[in-house]
Amino acid sequence: MKMDPGNFAIETFLFCQITVGMFGNSSILFYYIILIFTEKHLTPKDLIIEHLTFANYLTVILRGFPQTMSYFGFKNFLDDMGCKLIVYISRITRGVSLYAMCLLSCFQAITISPNNSRWIKLKYRATKYIGPSCSVSWLVHLLLNILTPLRESGTNYKKNATNRLSYGYCSLFASDSVATTLYISLVCFSDVFCLGLMACSSISMVSILYRHKRQVKHIHSAQHFLKVSPEDRATQTILILLCTFVISYSFSSIVAIIRTYLNYPVIWGVNIFTSLEIFFPMFCPFVLITNMRSSSNLFLPCLGKR
Repeated sequence: MKMDPGNFAIETFLFCQITVGMFGNSSILFYYIILIFTEKHLTPKDLIIEHLTFANYLTVILRGFPQTMSYFGFKNFLDDMGCKLIVYISRITRGVSLYAMCLLSCFQAITISPNNSRWIKLKYRATKYIGPSCSVSWLVHLLLNILTPLRESGTNYKKNATNRLSYGYCSLFASDSVATTLYISLVCFSDVFCLGLMACSSISMVSILYRHKRQVKHIHSAQHFLKVSPEDRATQTILILLCTFVISYSFSSIVAIIRTYLNYPVIWGVNIFTSLEIFFPMFCPFVLITNMRSSSNLFLPCLGKR
């Protein structure tokens, strides 16, 4: 089989992303399994990161491996049901990842807000609802993406072939019906709503950190000013994750739109879209791991002294 050098380079990079992403996310998942079996106390942030990491791990596997196998010649390794199931679960994990990042940013903004602010009442209520809200998010996105399998099929599906967009291991039914438009609008509204909350919480965190540093600069000496508190470090880490997530999500959305409006399948477009889609799940665990030792009481409490 003759391989295009450009596509081969993209596929090689994609395979490296899958390997690195699986290693990073599985490391954090293994750590939390130890936490659960040793009956260690998990903070609300730990619960959010646990769900976020599990969703990222599934996204890396379900989005990366099928595309890589398809490129190297395994075109029909999935039947129609397998294709529908993989795409359906990957859509769920993508939604949960978006929701978890939104929840993490909002919770951190509430946590670092001053005690005399209007968020004081939410500080004590939020901790009770973090765990249930993370679990409910899986059910919500399971129902929100319930129509996704109807628009997907395996590559050996022959009906309505003119209205299908193939992307290697599966194909998408391109429909311009009113019901499809309403459904896509509902999914987009959910994503935009979460992105809006993330933007607001990010602005709030940056504003709080800026005011805090100005106050510390006037009160303490320069030696104390250089010290960064664990909460400030955790906030900076979350802001890095938010920026990475928004950039990755935005570029993957642009590529997806371009890919949808093309009249013929473009392999490099599919590969770039997949690479952008799994970039954040690959990058996220290493940002968290980097922050573990310095802020172990916030992210991974067992690494700290007990």
